[in-house]
Amino acid sequence: MRYEKYISVPDAIWFDVVPDSWRALKMRGVFSERNTKVSDKDYPALSVGKMGVVPQLDTAVKTDNGDNRKLICKGDFAINSRSDRKGSSGISQYDGSASLIITVLKPHRSLNGRFYHYLLRGHYFAEEFYRNGHGLVSDLWTTKWDEMRNIYIPVPPREEQDQIVRYLDWQVSKINKLIHGYQRQIKLLEERRQTIIDQTSLEGVDGVKLIDSGTHWVKQIPENWKMVYSKKLFAERKDKAFLNDEQLTASQKHGVISQKEFMEKVGRRVTVVTKGGDILKHVGKGDFIISMRSFQGGLEYSYVEGKISSAYVMLIPRKGLVYDEYFKWFLKSTPYIKALQGTADLVRDGQALRYANFAKVPLPQVPIDEQKRIADYIEQETAKIDRAIPVLEKEIELLKEYRTRLISDVVTGQM
Repeated sequence: MRYEKYISVPDAIWFDVVPDSWRALKMRGVFSERNTKVSDKDYPALSVGKMGVVPQLDTAVKTDNGDNRKLICKGDFAINSRSDRKGSSGISQYDGSASLIITVLKPHRSLNGRFYHYLLRGHYFAEEFYRNGHGLVSDLWTTKWDEMRNIYIPVPPREEQDQIVRYLDWQVSKINKLIHGYQRQIKLLEERRQTIIDQTSLEGVDGVKLIDSGTHWVKQIPENWKMVYSKKLFAERKDKAFLNDEQLTASQKHGVISQKEFMEKVGRRVTVVTKGGDILKHVGKGDFIISMRSFQGGLEYSYVEGKISSAYVMLIPRKGLVYDEYFKWFLKSTPYIKALQGTADLVRDGQALRYANFAKVPLPQVPIDEQKRIADYIEQETAKIDRAIPVLEKEIELLKEYRTRLISDVVTGQM
């Protein structure tokens, strides 16, 4: 589509001009608010999220106020107006009911719902939508109909709405296929990375004969290895935090880092909560750390010294028997993680793990020179994958940015 003439829209903030065959109207000229109260006994429950308007899952938490819900009719546009749900909106394909926090817009005229699905879910409209809202803090910000009704939106002739939808469906489908392809490549690379860790850390790199390990969790090991009690290779650190210790935190994604650095990475403040006799523990440089709650991703290795919550167990590797770089990989292997999880007592928020659990899982005692060879090999092979994944992630990011810009340009008539 190509336009020779544009007209300016001085009162619109998020777009400047539209083709001269289009109109720019306030939302109240295109939609009105639907505020009909209904019961979820008469109208099935719907959810409004990033995927648009969809039937509510049976597993979703239900309220006790099912008779006080808002009607959504097929063809309505519904917006979850809370700012922490930004982008949660869409044209409904269903008749149903939703929470009262959902803003439901009824079209005044025959519209192509898909056009407004693209327009009103777009990044730039969303920013304008929330700019008109109110609240005390960002995550309690909301936008009501009285605040959004005067936002200008472009209104093409119906024929052009249909044309735009066909074009965007075609283009967005191609972009989504490319994104999916890159995501699939990343998943395969991550699986390959874990396979390298699992196989090499448990079997070595020399292709030697494997023998029965004598344990339940790893069946075979190289013939020059032997399985030993974990405490032979690792001792538990029980030191209380030292006076000048820096506050640390640990996570599967970021490892063991200072709390200040962690807050910078996650973009929010983290508070250390202590209860009663909860005494912070000392972490030594070179310690391995187990989370006592929600254990999922293996033990974390600490490159720093400091203090941490007592909800962690610190393990000190025994010098001469443990090459740290090898056990950094081994203790992240899938079979070992499953074996350690199998010793845990389930609790409400995850799993309870202590040194006693760690001691129940035998570990391989591997000659030091072989530990070094294995560690070097895994490092070399995984480094190739670690270099490839960010390249693919960058491609995905660029494609998403292009998709956002494309949709915005087309639905506002700039393209």
